[in-house]
Amino acid sequence: MFTNFYASLEAGVINVSGFIWGGEWNGTQVLPFGPIAVILLGTGTFFMLRLGFRPLLRFVPAIVEVWKGRKGNGDPAAITPFQALSTALSGQVGTGNIVGVATALTLGGPGAIFWMWVTAILGMALAFAESSLAIKYREIDQYGRINGGPMYYIKKGLGKGWGWLAAIFCIGTIFSATATGGMIQANSLTANIHSAFAGGGIETPLWLLGLILSALVFVVIVGGIKSIGRVAGNLVPTMAALYILACVVILALNVQFIPAAFGMIFSSAFGLQSAVGGLAGYAVLSAIRFGVARGLFSNEAGQGSAPIAHAASQMKNPARQGEIAMIGVFIDTMVLCTMTALVILTAEGSWATAEQFKSWAGETTTHIWMAEGANPATLTNRAFTDAVPGPVGGWIVTLCLTLFAFTTIIGWSYYAEQAVTYLIGEWATKPFRYIWVVVIFIGAMAEVNIVWLFGDLANASMAFPNLIAILFLSGVVYRIHKANGDPDTPDGESLIEDLREKAPAGQAGALAGPS
Repeated sequence: MFTNFYASLEAGVINVSGFIWGGEWNGTQVLPFGPIAVILLGTGTFFMLRLGFRPLLRFVPAIVEVWKGRKGNGDPAAITPFQALSTALSGQVGTGNIVGVATALTLGGPGAIFWMWVTAILGMALAFAESSLAIKYREIDQYGRINGGPMYYIKKGLGKGWGWLAAIFCIGTIFSATATGGMIQANSLTANIHSAFAGGGIETPLWLLGLILSALVFVVIVGGIKSIGRVAGNLVPTMAALYILACVVILALNVQFIPAAFGMIFSSAFGLQSAVGGLAGYAVLSAIRFGVARGLFSNEAGQGSAPIAHAASQMKNPARQGEIAMIGVFIDTMVLCTMTALVILTAEGSWATAEQFKSWAGETTTHIWMAEGANPATLTNRAFTDAVPGPVGGWIVTLCLTLFAFTTIIGWSYYAEQAVTYLIGEWATKPFRYIWVVVIFIGAMAEVNIVWLFGDLANASMAFPNLIAILFLSGVVYRIHKANGDPDTPDGESLIEDLREKAPAGQAGALAGPS
């Protein structure tokens, strides 16, 4: 009976997810593209044009802002702009950069990487919009904590009549945090460590790994956003540099294959590769569907999660923090995901071709992403293992995936905490941290295949209300853009000092209170 229920649930989730992201219903293409892909790319294009291509024209100054953002102003209520970016990246940089890219390749072909790039470039405009709004509309609670994010700019920017949209976003955030930001990350982390130790002849029970992970997570999140920001500020740059260095070394060893890899990406993106019958057109649709879906899963631009972290920044200028948020999307997708894709696409060998790729490559292929039984969860590991002699390649992936997953867990704990706080009240903050630790422990040991199925639905449940909100507030975003976030203008206010002035009596000095 349970098996039948699970099968029905799985089929239903796959069906709904297929429609939202790919325009398919019961395996039939009823729309050329999925609604979320159209809305996401359309909204990104709108803001890119409305902002006068600011993400591209202000890219170098934004990099400078990130570097300057390492130093804070000492305000105990908030974190430095760099720590805010690192916290946002801790949520963005996760299994999506390793497993997500491999999934995009195996399901959408190399062309999916091109559409991940498109999603990221347009996503930089979305990141500016949502994070500048998060700074403008943030507020202070009764304990002296800075709170912000889509639920707050919906409430304060659109008005009380839109409270239902803020509630939907918060529910979606809790849903997404539990599924993609918590249980999936914990399960991937412990499974990879367990597999790595088992390969060395050491059997480690999953419950023990889950217990250790839960304890480490608790040590970080019990201190609130200050503790999370401090750990993320140190860990995220280190793990990103380690992963990039490993990829650069592997690509240097396979430099002759890089031009062909880019050729596959561009030809597949537009259906220019050799294909049988209507496969080329189908391949383009698959590339767009999985490229956009995996792109959002990876960089979260437009999803509304990152602005929750950026709202906690000490930055007084909405436009400047918006520009810092843009760089997070670029680092996540244009750098880290591209590195992963190139490593996979340049891995050479002789493998049996998977059924869905036989019309492209025949019975055997030199491309690992076309290999029979190319499981996305292990594809990147196989590519690294084949590229680097000995067990070093596999251990690099294991270490990076462990760090990526851990930082994602602590980052998403804060997002969920803010959503719970908004819905229930400030009193729920600390109890929620204990609940989160239990969720991580369960995710570390349990089978989470069904949770993976909910991943794309969870992302969409956040993206829809957030995209609606930033579209309706596009006029505010435009004024912040034109004023360049000058704190002396009405649209450049939202300073922490301003929050102190608006706080109820007795709270202005509470900024050093509980986190």
